[in-house]
Amino acid sequence: MQLATGSVPSLDWHAVYCDHLAATGRGNTSYFQAARVFFRRWPDPQAWAGEPLPVRLAAGSATRPIITFLMLHGGLRPGYDYLLERKLSPIWREIKGSPLAGDLEAFLGAAAELGFTERVRFATGSQVPARLLIQAGRPLSRLTLTDLAEFTAACRDRQRRTGKGHQHYLAAVSNTQRVLFHLGVVDQLPRSGGPIPFTDRMAEVSPPIRTTMIAYLERKRATCRPKTVTSIATRLTHFGVFLADTDPSLTSVARLDRCRHIEPYLTSLVDALDSRTGEPISVADRSRRVLAVAGFLADITEWGWPDAPPRKLLFRDDTPKLPRALPRYLPVDIDRRLTEALTTRPDNVLAAAALRLQRACGLRIGELLDLELDCVHEVPDHGSWLKVPLGKLDTERMIPIDAEILDLIDHIIEHRSPGRAMPHPRYRRPAQFLFTHHGRRLGQQAVRAELSRAAQHAGLDHITPHQLRHTYATALVNAGVSLQALMALLGHASAEMSLRYGRLFDTTVKDEYERALDLAKQQARTPPSGRTSLPLTDITGGRDWKDTPLLKSRMAGGFCLRAPAQGACTYANICEHCPSYRAEPSSLPILAAQRVDAEALARDAAERGWIDEAERHQRLIARLDILINEATG
Repeated sequence: MQLATGSVPSLDWHAVYCDHLAATGRGNTSYFQAARVFFRRWPDPQAWAGEPLPVRLAAGSATRPIITFLMLHGGLRPGYDYLLERKLSPIWREIKGSPLAGDLEAFLGAAAELGFTERVRFATGSQVPARLLIQAGRPLSRLTLTDLAEFTAACRDRQRRTGKGHQHYLAAVSNTQRVLFHLGVVDQLPRSGGPIPFTDRMAEVSPPIRTTMIAYLERKRATCRPKTVTSIATRLTHFGVFLADTDPSLTSVARLDRCRHIEPYLTSLVDALDSRTGEPISVADRSRRVLAVAGFLADITEWGWPDAPPRKLLFRDDTPKLPRALPRYLPVDIDRRLTEALTTRPDNVLAAAALRLQRACGLRIGELLDLELDCVHEVPDHGSWLKVPLGKLDTERMIPIDAEILDLIDHIIEHRSPGRAMPHPRYRRPAQFLFTHHGRRLGQQAVRAELSRAAQHAGLDHITPHQLRHTYATALVNAGVSLQALMALLGHASAEMSLRYGRLFDTTVKDEYERALDLAKQQARTPPSGRTSLPLTDITGGRDWKDTPLLKSRMAGGFCLRAPAQGACTYANICEHCPSYRAEPSSLPILAAQRVDAEALARDAAERGWIDEAERHQRLIARLDILINEATG
């Protein structure tokens, strides 16, 4: 017998239950007797829900089937306190033929489409949706976020009252909300983590200083991305805690003193420890902490805040100098072993595929996980391209992809979980993301965990996702890609960023080394022939000196060639720039020729990405113009 969901007090529940016992073959004496006792005491079953919890939980083995029947058929809403104490796993035996059967079947079907395992589906279904449907007395399509909030509050109340953990219930609530979102029942996905409120994060900072810092962070939210503001908050907290420990009497940022506060703080950073590892913080972290404090003080001064210090407290030399380390790419053999582990032995199939796509396209991890389902664009006569979304530098770009990468993206689409479009973190518009798992977006933590697992399986040391980007860029440099193409593929805003990879394998330095080594071997084998200088062809390789991949300087009486690794000569064109230098009219043809060559060298340097070298030639051109005008006049 199927009855409408909801309390039906006018119904003769005693008779209905007895019919149910007879129909299911359970009509023994103890069951019928328990039914008579129960309905004699509570003719309206909902009155039973008003009894104290110990009374409700004291129902015996013959009475509990009555309560289960009433809950499943809309005759009783027993309260979350009771439902959380009852194990409802046997409900699956009783649910067939009840008004809840269709809703729970729809829920389990949607959960299966989102990729939940059978065990998780049934555990979640009995832990949350079944209890929600019983207590709310409404069908699945009419459940609300308020119902989920009430259930969560009841879980927390149960933990406070009994000390029993409720994390499994909260995890089931999160799963339930995700399924309900994709069914279109609710319009919000569950929150997954998120930043700690500023007030909580800065609890150890003195109140006057904390107030100013929080106001500053709230202001920065208007112009900075949330992740940037969170990073600033972390570093300002370190400074605020230091001030609270060393000078508890400090009542305003305006009273900060260079000798009493800033210099001791800079000194303390040398021995500061990372709270997660217990190891000293890196030079890069020290630099970031100093820059955060300097930015905070400079901003509130420019904004004219009354809490701003009356004088400048931090200077350029206070920031630790960062080592110019080369990109940490993966050597070829390690790259192959890692790729094999991700391809043949994945634990999290979607995360492993994401890492393979990152390696194949050189994406930042944020760009990778922000890819949308329609990220592949087919351009007639120009093949397939991957549209990379706004990333670290707030720029979009297109990357050409081949058939192998297209197959990988098809593989990802097969394993992603379908569902309703989710709010985009930047624009808040609904978007279908490429990487979705169990009804939510794939997170960075899952990707990093899969990378660590694959590295361990391949017998490798710790590897970070960004090293896959470095490996992609290094492979392009080794293949001879131009600086301009490398900048476009990596999404770099300046040539200097891409030149870091060029310094890994500078072919010009290698050629210069091999040339010099060959000459040294020749001189060791052949005695000098009286020649005092090398032939021009030995230096330029037989080509015009202006076309060589070297640093070139044009002087009035000749030229100079240097390898890029040597840097520009300190004395290059020193005479032309000297204020005592004067040009005669007879030198005008020489100066004009020198200027023509300087223009060609400036263009050559700019095309090679040697920005400083190009600017040096431009300065020489400007100086030659002055000398030519003076000589002409």
